[in-house]
Amino acid sequence: MHKFFVKREYINNDVVEIRDDDFNHISNSLRLKTGEKIIVSTENKFDFIVKLKDFKKDHVTGVIIKKIENKTEPSIEVDIGQAIPKSRNIEFVIQKGTEIGANKFIPLFTKRTIVKLNQKKENKRLKRWKNIIKEAAKQSKRGNIPQISGIINISKINKVSELFNEYDLILILYTKEDKCGIKSVLKKYKDKNIEKILLLIGPEGGFSKDEVKLFKKINGNFILETITLGGRILRTETAGLTALSAILYEFGDLGG
Repeated sequence: MHKFFVKREYINNDVVEIRDDDFNHISNSLRLKTGEKIIVSTENKFDFIVKLKDFKKDHVTGVIIKKIENKTEPSIEVDIGQAIPKSRNIEFVIQKGTEIGANKFIPLFTKRTIVKLNQKKENKRLKRWKNIIKEAAKQSKRGNIPQISGIINISKINKVSELFNEYDLILILYTKEDKCGIKSVLKKYKDKNIEKILLLIGPEGGFSKDEVKLFKKINGNFILETITLGGRILRTETAGLTALSAILYEFGDLGG
């Protein structure tokens, strides 16, 4: 069954109303008919099996026939701070990161970031990125749609400090790190009281030495570790997804 996310106010007395892009998808792309079933979520840990009932000009209504618990969301929140890569590779990161189980995406502007966006272009990209995330969440039947923030310039220490203090553990993928592997770090903190993790990935060429020093100078009630994924050099859009998979696997939310 296909999945759709709706606002809570669109459900009333077991009747669901679906409008806008999702309505167009149901009626024009999927060509679903009266009596067919879909999954509907309001991002509240439950899914609803809905039987389509009445097609109108600009919306379709359906009736809830079953309520089930959604068990697709990881118990640990892993947010990805991704330096914006060249081309549109960040779209690959947010799409696949959503499928794997990322909680949130935070685009970063760093010293070695090549892509430069003015406010107008940033707003346009954010709108597109949100749509990509929503579609990936529907396809992978996530219980929630991951969020994406505005771009953070990591040279602004106050912004970075504010960001860091939202987390229990911060993991920085750093090409110069050759001792602290992700496997040993995850085992070290697996049984600790870790609920929120921030995974930081640099651009092509990685974070600079000065940027990592800046990160380490920030004070707060969080643990910060620089980590390596091993001897092979991964592309920036591959590295974060690899690390995300390892984290969710180690914390028991990937593969059982």
